[in-house]
Amino acid sequence: MAELDSGPGRIEDYALLSDLRSAALVGTDGSVDWLCLPRFDSPSCFSRLLGDDQSGRWLIAPTGEISSVRRQYRDTTLVLETEFQTVDGVVRLIDTMPPHEPDGTDETRLVRIIEGVSGEVEVRLRWVVRFAYGDSTPWVRRVKRDGDEHILAVAGPHAVVLRGDRLPYRVHHERAHEAVFTVAEGQRLSWVMEFTSTPDDPSPAVDPEAEVARSERFWRKWSGDIGYEGPHAELVHRSLATLKGLTYAPTGGIVAAPTTSLPEALGGERNWDYRYCWLRDATLTLLAFDNFGCSQEALAWRGWLLRAVAGDPADVQIMYAIDGQRHLLEWEVDWLPGYQGAKPVRVGNAAYRQLQLDVYGEVMDALHLARERGVAESAESWALQRGLLRHLESIWAMPDKGLWEVRGPDRFFTHSRVMIWVAFDRAVRAVEEDGLPGPVRRWRELRDAVHEEVLAKGWNEEVGAFTQYYGGTELDAATLLIPAVGFLPGTDERVRSTISAIEKELKHGDLVDRYSTGRGESEVDGLRGHEGSFLACSFWFVDALALSGRREEAEAMFERLLGLTNDVGLLAEEFDVDNQRFTGNFPQAFSHLALVNSAAVLYGGRHRRHERDRRNGVEA
Repeated sequence: MAELDSGPGRIEDYALLSDLRSAALVGTDGSVDWLCLPRFDSPSCFSRLLGDDQSGRWLIAPTGEISSVRRQYRDTTLVLETEFQTVDGVVRLIDTMPPHEPDGTDETRLVRIIEGVSGEVEVRLRWVVRFAYGDSTPWVRRVKRDGDEHILAVAGPHAVVLRGDRLPYRVHHERAHEAVFTVAEGQRLSWVMEFTSTPDDPSPAVDPEAEVARSERFWRKWSGDIGYEGPHAELVHRSLATLKGLTYAPTGGIVAAPTTSLPEALGGERNWDYRYCWLRDATLTLLAFDNFGCSQEALAWRGWLLRAVAGDPADVQIMYAIDGQRHLLEWEVDWLPGYQGAKPVRVGNAAYRQLQLDVYGEVMDALHLARERGVAESAESWALQRGLLRHLESIWAMPDKGLWEVRGPDRFFTHSRVMIWVAFDRAVRAVEEDGLPGPVRRWRELRDAVHEEVLAKGWNEEVGAFTQYYGGTELDAATLLIPAVGFLPGTDERVRSTISAIEKELKHGDLVDRYSTGRGESEVDGLRGHEGSFLACSFWFVDALALSGRREEAEAMFERLLGLTNDVGLLAEEFDVDNQRFTGNFPQAFSHLALVNSAAVLYGGRHRRHERDRRNGVEA
């Protein structure tokens, strides 16, 4: 008999479902262990990922011993198939969350179908709903109305409806609902769970088979527009589909990950809520989507970006909610034990109040790339950018928290200074190349002053590298981005020397740490313990190798990094080298953005990267 209270699986054991409003994580054991309704940043109703069985889950799996599990997405879709092999036969579980129609009237649905492939297999369905991050046990009852029989779970403002061929009965002592039944070869049983804002009058029942077909059509049509036929096309397509799946369709915002508090170090305190939109993702998102023909997503993100940062430039934040809301107050869910005991579990993210000067460069570069790709600049958009630049002129000389959102003291982080240069550089080029109005002489003087400052203070002759912050000796993988943003060509000896230094100090095989963290409290980030290697940094190393002329090494490293994806092509934020496991929130947009951008650097997308290649000294 399979264990029911074994706790969550490894992070790499999960697969993603998404309807472009919210997302679910399904384990190799057939259990949905994470789902927030009705949107990415809503409280979860299945929270086993951060707790145990009684924190909420939906299991469909054989009751007996499982000899093997095979999973795959149907081609380029987010329709997941999980095949269980048992001594009695084989069953296949089909899972999807059908994307909403354009009018947005549909409720969020999770569709599950099990089919008999061979033999007769006894299957258990176990449905445990716990709203409010596992803290709220709903009132669950069967409802029969006008021929529609369903189970309704309600707790205050939260409600879901479950319909299906085998509705579960109550298991009183465990406060769960389950059913056990046999699935024979050729038999198909299906269920639909739906969020409802009107529990007394839920939406009419839908055909599960039709919903799967609708989901499959949507994803096939969307992926058909991807313009990439280079090496490793399957994983590039999967990464782009993952990024699409992390997009909140009503606004175009993209969450960094659909999860909160999956630890960067197993058992540690580096646990953060990533269900929000970071401005710095703009550059990579625009480039990733548009490089491969997904222009509508790039336009939607640009629209979200402009709405989110609209207002007083002094109030610009590094991150926002998926609908553009500003306040992301951080608090701890003290009733959840955390993923495999890693506490605290956090909701919200206090970093939204940090000063991170690099975001000005990220925003200006993102909008520069949009112009470069043929997106017409509006008067409102350019006025907003000029406002941001005016504010940057007044604060650029200040220290900040940097790219990595440290919770230690403010410093003059080299990457932040480079991105300040990017902001003024893109402003100068907007005037000189695109004919937009602005004080180009002042911007040019500031750009040149920052460039000289970084070369004088960010470069450490004794270390032989650009260091993490002015006056320091520590290294930072973010300096690998210096050639990618055009600050220096990849062939500059200082860039090559920095690559070599990072290779010696921060690289473990093919994996690259963000910066050095010890076992005690880190002086830089103010946190205890070590963290895994940051997967995006590993792809940045690939890019830096390619831009510095070490292309063969870059291609070989890229191919090896692709081998770190899980069985369905997904990546977490980090990789624990010692334990050979994923760590951090999952799936991580930054990792997949870095993967597809490395593919663009090495092999190109549908659109030529001639302008960026030119400024990096790379032949187009």
